[in-house]
This record gives sequence, C-alpha cells and structure tokens, in this order.
Amino acid sequence: MGCLQGVDGTGMDGEGMSAIDAAKVLSYALEREREGFAFFSSHAERAQHAAVVGIFRRLAEEEQGHIRFIEQLIATQAGQSPSTAEPMAGVHESSFFTARAISEMIEQTTTEAMVPDLPVLRMAFLIERDLAEFYDSMAARAEGGTRQALQRLADWEREHERLFRTIHDRVFAEYSGMPWGG
Repeated sequence: MGCLQGVDGTGMDGEGMSAIDAAKVLSYALEREREGFAFFSSHAERAQHAAVVGIFRRLAEEEQGHIRFIEQLIATQAGQSPSTAEPMAGVHESSFFTARAISEMIEQTTTEAMVPDLPVLRMAFLIERDLAEFYDSMAARAEGGTRQALQRLADWEREHERLFRTIHDRVFAEYSGMPWGG
C-alpha cells in the first residue's frame, strides 16, 4: 500500500503516521463524516425553527463535501486516480457561511422561538468539536500533505463548532432569562 498523499500531492516519508495508520484514520473520519451528514439531514427534517432547518441543510451539504474530500484522499492512497473536480467546490466558502448564518439567523429571528431546538444545537456543537479535536490530534502526528489535509478538515469542523456554539449560547442566554415555563 502506498503512502497517503495530501491535497498538495505530497506523500509522507520518514517518521510520523504510516500509510496503514493513515488508512485507518481516513476510514474512521469517513464514517464520522457520514454520521454527521445523517445527523444534519435528519435534524433538518425535525427542527422546529426555519433558521435551524436552513443551517442543518447547509451543514449536511458541507458534510457531503467532506465525504468527497476524504474519499479522494483514500483513492489517492490506494493508487487510484482521484476525481479532477475540486471536492469542496461551492461547498465551503471559508468562514462566509458561518458569519452570514450567525448574523442573518440570529439578528432576524427571535431566539425564544429556537428554544425547542436547544438540545440538538448543543449536540451539533459537541459533534463538531469532537471531530475537530480528532483531526487536530491526527494532524499533529502526520507530516506533509497528510498533515495539511487533516488540518484542512479540522479547520472546517472548527467553523461549524463556532457556528453552533454561538447559536447555542445566544439561545441558551435567552432561555435562561425567561420566566419558568418558557
């Protein structure tokens, strides 16, 4: 099995994560991203507030992009020709989505109406935080292109983590100031 190549096409050599370890990490990451996609898709259908529905739908799309990105890394590792299409084209616009979502969603709605979605917002935050920590941890043990690919994934998850923490904290602050019974 060949060395894992990262987004810049460089492989790993010397010390650090072996190709077998990288394969396990990527397999694990792929499953977690698939779970994230299922989580956001499912909760987009069940969320009670339209803004939350919109955010979950967008995050499900971004998780699909993460899945394609990891699948391309796995294909490259296996010596297959990865797709020539940019795996994240049109999916991740840096922090644009996060900033836009926070400003539009929170400022144009009553956070009180989002209280029923508070537990799922907290779960989303924790899922994103855990995955970002996993990617950071693995990136610290990797080298070259592998480190860059894992760090890129960690950065994307950190954006999601910040989004959900901000939304959760605002909604929770509103909720905690409400009279008993909401």
